[in-house]
Amino acid sequence: MKRVYQFIVLTFSISWLTAIVFYLAGGRWNTPLAVIIAVLYMFVPMASAIILQKYIYQEPVTGPLGISWKLNWWWLIAWLLPAIFSIVTFGVSLLFPGIKFSPEMAGMFEIFKDVLTPEQIEQMKKAMEMPVHPFWIALIQGLSAGITINAIAGFGEELGWRGFLLKELKDMSFWKASFIIGLIWGIWHAPLIIQGHNYPQHPEIGVLMMTIFCILFTPIFVYVRLRAKSVIAAAILHGTLNGTAGLSIILVAGGNDLTVGIMGLSGFLVLLLFNAGIFIFDRQFTIKKIYEFSDGEELVDRN
Repeated sequence: MKRVYQFIVLTFSISWLTAIVFYLAGGRWNTPLAVIIAVLYMFVPMASAIILQKYIYQEPVTGPLGISWKLNWWWLIAWLLPAIFSIVTFGVSLLFPGIKFSPEMAGMFEIFKDVLTPEQIEQMKKAMEMPVHPFWIALIQGLSAGITINAIAGFGEELGWRGFLLKELKDMSFWKASFIIGLIWGIWHAPLIIQGHNYPQHPEIGVLMMTIFCILFTPIFVYVRLRAKSVIAAAILHGTLNGTAGLSIILVAGGNDLTVGIMGLSGFLVLLLFNAGIFIFDRQFTIKKIYEFSDGEELVDRN
């Protein structure tokens, strides 16, 4: 566990210091500078993994951390799965009291009114006046970004979480390793969440919500990463998640960021359902220790 602790200290120190300096310098979320900070934040786990793996311990990076370009069907699943999550979450949200279908996207504008000016809201509404419903445009854009630019940013995180950390927790079971990685991943987001990222209406409670979200989503990330035998597939999953998460709220009215959306209660229920599916239908896979999924050098060899 020594390397895990070193990774946590290095990653959190750089990330949290960056977020704190941004805040103390007068930076505010939902600004162009905040986007840059968020992107830089995502690359810190990768930097920490490379520093420890290559320069501190002088060990190979590519194989042990799961960097493989060998394509299989799990890459396609990684690409499409987040959009499915968001669409199913949208459906689950409609089962909640006070939540209704809103093709005019009233709920989305309601959520953004707390972080955008009235002028910005009006500009957003005008930008969405188009022949094709914005939902379909958002779906295409989210899938396109998920496998390109978003996947690059996602790789910045995944090489740390589902690359380095997964390797270091290789003697643990699938579920235990997933829980620990999810807990670390969730807490790591705290300085951004408290400033309004993902939960602009409830930033304080949002820290807990984000941690729960990460714990619930990590088994799916780990499952895809191990099935695909590549951390790059996990990066595509991550990138597409960031690109399509908005689909879960774009057509609902009512509720708030704690109840609707893939990072709200409705999303948690969907993630619980998918985790239950993994446990029930592939139990023989998930009762193994992480190193038992390895082929050759990956996750095991430290030459």
